Amino acid sequence: MLGLPKGEVFLVPWTEEWNKEFLLEKEKIQDKIGGCIKDIHHIGSTSVKHLSAKPIIDIAIEIKTFTDGENTASFLEELGYSYKGTNILPDRHYFSKGEPRTHQIHMYQCGNDYLLEQLKFRDYLRNNDAVRIKYEQLKLDLASLNKSNKHKYAEEKTAFVKSILEKI
Repeated sequence: MLGLPKGEVFLVPWTEEWNKEFLLEKEKIQDKIGGCIKDIHHIGSTSVKHLSAKPIIDIAIEIKTFTDGENTASFLEELGYSYKGTNILPDRHYFSKGEPRTHQIHMYQCGNDYLLEQLKFRDYLRNNDAVRIKYEQLKLDLASLNKSNKHKYAEEKTAFVKSILEKI
């Protein structure tokens, strides 16, 4: 299942389909804007086996120069993405696809600290079952408390994520 309606927060159990969906989308993106890309990563909870997640595929794209983000917008729009600009998070171009939203692109210049932290956290969860299970329980609790407030849901996960990043 893919797609999260606007204004809703809910989690679904992890499925191998998310990885397949990422690989299909990665190929389409590479075909459209490959010349600007250094790497494409599957990030977020859908990228961690056995971790329940909001049903949205998060894709991080490392670009060679930050201005390439805006320059690629029209090509990604051909794939159904809407360019949302750089105001949501600093140093990131943001794109979303679908309504309900099925995919998100977070586009960073190579070496961006925020991206490196996301990759570090993802890899840590992939390799530490106990921490993954603890994080999943936190997410399930927060999703049930914040069914219509995605910002509060995300904000309340921050302390856990920071505590892990400080350890690794």
